[in-house]
Amino acid sequence: METRSNHVLVGGIVLALVVATLGFLLWIANLSGDNVHRYDIFFGQSVDGLAKGSTVTYAGVPSGKIEQIKLMPETPDLVRVRIAVDGDTPVLQGTTASIAGVGFTGVSQINLDGAIRGRPPITAPGPFGVPVIPTKRSGLGALLSTAPALLERLTTLTGKLTLLLSDQNQKSISGILANVDKLSGALAARGPEIADTLAQTRIAIKQAGDAAEKMGQLAASTDKVVQNDVGPAMADFRKAASSAQATMANLDSAINDARPGIQNFSKQTVPEVGLLVRDLRDMAEALTAVAGRLDRGGAGGLIGGSKLPDYEGK
Repeated sequence: METRSNHVLVGGIVLALVVATLGFLLWIANLSGDNVHRYDIFFGQSVDGLAKGSTVTYAGVPSGKIEQIKLMPETPDLVRVRIAVDGDTPVLQGTTASIAGVGFTGVSQINLDGAIRGRPPITAPGPFGVPVIPTKRSGLGALLSTAPALLERLTTLTGKLTLLLSDQNQKSISGILANVDKLSGALAARGPEIADTLAQTRIAIKQAGDAAEKMGQLAASTDKVVQNDVGPAMADFRKAASSAQATMANLDSAINDARPGIQNFSKQTVPEVGLLVRDLRDMAEALTAVAGRLDRGGAGGLIGGSKLPDYEGK
């Protein structure tokens, strides 16, 4: 009985140790493996430098590792990379993945960044049963992807430069440079004249400024003269105009008053004056005739008649 009891005790102890060991192993497994989230990333570029176990960083902080790198025969332009990151890594919507080199060793890693605060986490399962993180080309990847276009542009630019620097164009450029050299030499030779011209120009500008200032002063003086002299003269002129207007009014009244006498003078006196003028003209003619007689025959010419001529008989 006693020996059998010892075997039962030993068996129970061993069973308890086994259970404890299994529980410890499960606890370790929970600590190390269950608190991770797995994601797939589909790269459309070379993944050179990545390997299983390579580091995955989030905003520069190591947060996980690469578990698988698989080719996709049905889509050979894509490479599927599965990563496992810590459960507390905020892989939110807006997060993108890119490949970045580590120093100059040729080793690469995956960088995660770009999460938007307040957005929900990426949880929708992809085609392989885990969520998918979209990709973003890194600086080197973008450079490599644009390298063919860049080389084509460089080739085009080189061809244009070759055409630009042809022998004929080089001769033309040489001629232009020679003409520029001659022009600069001529300008340098005429430097003193140019300096004199500039000095005279400055003097002329100064004189023009002085003349403008004097004209301003003259305008101010003229304004004062107009205000002091022309104003009173205009007042006197207005008074003279008023007086002349009054005089014209008086003259008009006098003419109206004298109009009946003028009409009588024109109707009666003027004909009588005409008759008097005719009588004076007749009297003048008679006096002229008397004077003629006196001149020819003296006083006798006025008393006796003229002598008849003598006729001799035959």
